[in-house]
This record gives sequence, C-alpha cells and structure tokens, in this order.
Amino acid sequence: MKISTVIADTWKMDGGVCFGVVPKTLWRKHYPEAGDNLVNVVSRCLVVETEERVFLVDAGMGRKQTAKYYGYKYLSPEDELLQNLSRLGYKPEDITDVLLTHLHDDHVGGASRLNESGEPELLFPNARYWVSLNQWQWARNPNKREQAAFLEKNLTPLAESGRLYLVEEDRELAEGFFVKHFSGHTSGMLVPYINYKNRFLVFVSDLIPLTGNLPVVYLASVDIQPLVAMEEKEKFLEEAVKNAYVLVFEHDYYTECATLKRTNKGYALNETFTLQELG
Repeated sequence: MKISTVIADTWKMDGGVCFGVVPKTLWRKHYPEAGDNLVNVVSRCLVVETEERVFLVDAGMGRKQTAKYYGYKYLSPEDELLQNLSRLGYKPEDITDVLLTHLHDDHVGGASRLNESGEPELLFPNARYWVSLNQWQWARNPNKREQAAFLEKNLTPLAESGRLYLVEEDRELAEGFFVKHFSGHTSGMLVPYINYKNRFLVFVSDLIPLTGNLPVVYLASVDIQPLVAMEEKEKFLEEAVKNAYVLVFEHDYYTECATLKRTNKGYALNETFTLQELG
C-alpha cells in the first residue's frame, strides 16, 4: 500500500467558524491567527493506492463556483487538486474510487468540474464515488442551517452519474481500508481508518479539523450536533491515545500528521510529522 497527501486548496476561515463559542483569547493559544480574525487552513486530501485500486479521499472545493464564492473563502491560487495530483504521478483516469467523507462544499466541490457547455460533470471518469447513505439523504433534503454547504452543482453530477455508492454501515471498502460513521459534525460523516505498516492511520476529516480543535469543547460552530460531536471526539481521542493512531488532519495548515498523548489538562499533540516522514 502507498499513501500520499495532496493539497486541493489553501484558504482562510473565520476563527469563529473554526472554534465556535471559544473566545479568540483562548483559541489563539492553540492555533495561530492570520489577521482579521482569520486562520490559515488547507483542504488536504488523501491518496491510497493498493494493488488494484487508487482511492482519493475528499476533493476540496473545486473551481466551478463564482468569484464571489471564492472571495468569501480567501482562496489562494497556489494549490489546485489536479495540478498537485499530477505532481504525485496521478492522472484523473488513474483514480478508481473517490471517498467523500461528507458533502459539504469544501470536501466535495473538487470531485466535479464544468464541461465545455458550462454544465457540471464528474472529474474522475473511471471512479466509483462513495458517500454514506445518511449523508446523501441529509444533503438532498438539507436543513436550513446546513443548506448553504450542500451546493447543487456539487450534488447533481453525483446523482446523475450511475457511479454513486451509498455506505449504510461501518465497513471495509478494500483490504485494510475501513470507514466508520460519525454524526456530530453532520449526519453520516465517514472517517477512514487505514491499516498501514502495522498501525492505523486515521484521516479525521471534520471530526478534528485542526490541531487547535483537540480540546474536547473546542468545536467548530458548524458542527450540527455539538453535544454529539463532543461525545464522539472524546471517545475517539481516548481510542487514538490507547492505540497510537496516526492522525492525518484535513484542514490544518501547519500540521499534516500527529500522534496524541493524554495530559493532566486533556489530550495534546505528542509527535508531529509529515506522512513522508512516517515512511
């Protein structure tokens, strides 16, 4: 098995979105401010190559929305998914499976693009697209709080593709590649656990978007069920320490991978490194 990270987007997010009710005087001790109450973030995706398949986990926000949309995201031009996949030696045709942890715009937008007629089409022509059944149903009938994150341009090409596969329960998608359901951030978010070199690598998606979100109560304001999110996070953090999981952070600008430790103040970073340094 070969695993790589790939940056789809480099952007900025409001600190209040990232840390909810936690005041800036506290959260900036855990994660740097980038000015104007913004923080630097990325859309970090994962490429998992097995003997027969190439998985892409999440796809960033894509480039098919309006200039106004990207202005709100403070999107930097320095990174783009296909460009960075190419640097790793992958073409769109090489991707056999796209796992979407959930369908918020910054995770699914890059799975499609506009064709010559200006219509959205899937970007990876040979891929099966995996999402949880709960998340698909949730996104197609969105609540008022989340509906701005479920964009029709992102969902329509999936719905019409004939290549959408809905995951109904925790399961193994390929040998050593498992997914588990979480629902605090959004209903039916999938988190991949990958058995890699005799340890588990976990792509934590928006369960723990940034290292600054490690404290149990440091929740993003967009978590749809905050109490459930805290319960899920605390249980996962205990599991991660006990089993020495390697966490891969999807949105942390500064830290790609880490192991955790328990301290008298809660859970904290133990070692930080890149996936390449893990070997």
